[in-house]
Amino acid sequence: MSKPVVWSKTVTFFENDWHEGNVPIMGPRTHAAWLCTSVFDGARAFEGVTPDLDLHCARVNESAKAMHLKPLVPTETWLALVREGLKRFERDAELYIRPMYWAEDAAGGAVQPDPETTRWCLTLYVAPLPKPKGIAITLSPYRRPTRDSALVEAKAGCLYPNNARALIEARSRGFDNCLSCDALGNIAELATANVFMAKDGVVFTPVANGTFLAGITRARVMALLRQSGATIVETTLRYSDFASADEIFCTGNYSKVTPITRIDDRALQPGPFYHRARDLYWQYAHAVAA
Repeated sequence: MSKPVVWSKTVTFFENDWHEGNVPIMGPRTHAAWLCTSVFDGARAFEGVTPDLDLHCARVNESAKAMHLKPLVPTETWLALVREGLKRFERDAELYIRPMYWAEDAAGGAVQPDPETTRWCLTLYVAPLPKPKGIAITLSPYRRPTRDSALVEAKAGCLYPNNARALIEARSRGFDNCLSCDALGNIAELATANVFMAKDGVVFTPVANGTFLAGITRARVMALLRQSGATIVETTLRYSDFASADEIFCTGNYSKVTPITRIDDRALQPGPFYHRARDLYWQYAHAVAA
């Protein structure tokens, strides 16, 4: 007997109407359910704001193109639907906002998705923003795929099982997350977020080299820190660089800006660049909503 799932409050716009709960959207012959031809994006609502929502809605359309699907929903329509969906929750609800596309059927055989059967939905659900209490990280034995071997330029569901096995392995050793490398052994990102480190007053982050999705929150934090006078360097980094860093923090849509307080057996404190990045991001989020 399968374990019952209790979903948080969820609303989904699908087939021209709003639905409550975890509405079924795929069947056993749906191409995406079988062969993983789905893409999505994730935005956040918290404290009555939705920072960079337009960029997330635009990116899901770019991901659809990369998956050879049809981006049927203009960014402005996604935004209007999100505004409708937000009215179904309390103003300060902490929500995950997820537009999605997927292929319903194949074209020219079983593997190739038929773009003419592209389907889509928008789902919003309660997902509390994790508290910035700090996380412990290690080095994963699993590596990121390259652009010539996987669809790394898209936010595609098919990429996430690799992230999941990295998390499972790291958590089996008592860590919360893990640094993953590209094929050459350079640090790419965490399993679920982009990563930054500071050393001698300079902030460093792995250069976007086509092996990971350089996130919207990552770009926003980089811009805000630079505007504040910080030096940000995108470069090739090894695990040894992080192991000897003065501070480490990560960025991502789900948790926004989070300090890393342990790398292997070395304890760290949330540092001044982390605090500046988080404060600046929160100020930005509320300023654009004003």
